[in-house]
This record gives sequence, structure tokens and C-alpha cells, in this order.
Amino acid sequence: MKRRHFVLALTGLFASHRVAQAATEPTRADKVVLSDAEWKKRLSPEAYDVLRHEGTERAGTSPLNNEKRKGTFACAGCDLPLFTSESKYESGTGWPSFFTFIAGSLDTKTDFKLVLPRTEYHCARCGGHQGHVFDDGPKPTGKRYCNNGVALKFVPA
Repeated sequence: MKRRHFVLALTGLFASHRVAQAATEPTRADKVVLSDAEWKKRLSPEAYDVLRHEGTERAGTSPLNNEKRKGTFACAGCDLPLFTSESKYESGTGWPSFFTFIAGSLDTKTDFKLVLPRTEYHCARCGGHQGHVFDDGPKPTGKRYCNNGVALKFVPA
């Protein structure tokens, strides 16, 4: 294969990957952008602190820790579905934990607040802070998405 054809083939593969990836992510039109005052009106003080200022609720305080029904866990800021009840498990940490998320629903960034780097995740639609992901979860992913309960709302099936 000539170099030019090889490069064109690779470019086509990458382009099709970007299109497939974009199809699972919220579009720009889906983004929720509100002023700080609007977020304060919309959210409880606890949810506002977590979602808008990357706070953390006290461990063991969320009623969602004991939620066992079938349904979806959505962002408390914008209602975007983030996790299914099938991906929830008891991690023993005191926060709702999940081993995977709904494709396209989360964005991540590196957090150095505790000196060592951690992966922080946010709602892809409104940017609301949800929690941190760790590599000590169960199979099949080995991930633990440790979520603040006040950043979520449960929608029964």
C-alpha cells in the first residue's frame, strides 16, 4: 500500500471513530449553562456546594446508599441519566458507588486537591461535579465511580 493511501485510510478510520464517539455524547445544544444565581435557586445548598463548587457530602448520609430498586441515577442539576441501577454496588465507602456509567454522560479531569492525582468526573451536560473514579471496583470494569448522593436523583423504572 502506498504511503498516501495508508494515511488516507488511517484518517478515515479516525474520522469514523470521532463520528461514532460524538453520537454517544451530548451535543452542544444539550449543554445546560446557568448563572450562579440560577444554580442557587435550582439546587439545595448541599447539592449546590457539591455540583457547582466540587464539595463532598459526609460519608453515609445519602439515602441513595440504600436504594435497591430498578431505575436510573440522574444528575441532580440537569436530569441527565448517568448510571443504571444494574451498575450500582455496595463499596463500603459510605457513598453510592457504580462500576460503570451510561456512555457519553460523564467528562473527567485530573484533580490534585489531595496532592496525589485523582480522576474527578462531572456531568457531561451541565458540568456538575459528581465524584471521583478509582481502580478498586468490581469486575467487569475494575472501576469504582464514587458519587456524592446529593449530586444524583433516582428515577425508578
